Amino acid sequence: MVDYIKIVPCLDTKDGRLVKGVNFVNLRDIADPAEVAEKYCADGADELVLLDITATVEGRKTLLDVVRRTVERINVPLTVGGGIRSLEDMQELFNIGVAKCSVNTAAVQNPELVREAAREFGSERITVAIDARRNAQMPSGFEVVVNGGRTPVGRDAVDWAKECQDLGAGTILPTSMDADGTQSGYDIEMTRAIAQAVSIPVIASGGAGTLDHLVEVVVQSGVAAVLVASLFHYGKYTVREAKEYMASKGIRVRL
Repeated sequence: MVDYIKIVPCLDTKDGRLVKGVNFVNLRDIADPAEVAEKYCADGADELVLLDITATVEGRKTLLDVVRRTVERINVPLTVGGGIRSLEDMQELFNIGVAKCSVNTAAVQNPELVREAAREFGSERITVAIDARRNAQMPSGFEVVVNGGRTPVGRDAVDWAKECQDLGAGTILPTSMDADGTQSGYDIEMTRAIAQAVSIPVIASGGAGTLDHLVEVVVQSGVAAVLVASLFHYGKYTVREAKEYMASKGIRVRL
């Protein structure tokens, strides 16, 4: 049982800039990620996630200078993902102050990386991000996709989440490719299936468009945290307003 539900703004970056798309495409340039991170921090964010969303597709590592500038301006834990393929990549990030590393495509291609990372750095520092789409051929109805949501791999998303827990992951971050950026609500069915299948914290991701969406996914799926992007990036609400609203609905948050 978590003490309180964490609100985690997500900073998707491309070429060092904060961007946001719909279903991971049609990216719009928004701002400097370090500046936005500082603002979210001041506004009460519990943690932050920075995802270099084209690193894997472009075959490069996370842009360290962007991460470094962001770390220098915040006072909450930062999770970084995108282009992380080795323990060395993780060590570089930890050396500049990153709290947790998130692996996705690399974990699918080499599951042992998760086990080795958990052994080397501790499970609490290793997050496995799972991008998934609806696919009725899968036992759970959801299939893992990699390379920024572009490539289906024929693996059931819930089974993969359970395997990641067994390998030593400390957190699961499932994102619905169908819902991402649509602001039409989280895929509660997918999120709940994964959250109920594992005992480690699960962060809901992909699709938040209203404050009620945050409440719904917490109440209906049992996640430990909610990842939010568009809702905050476009100035619809602040982190503080989101927390106050959730508190008014009986959800424990850190105000």
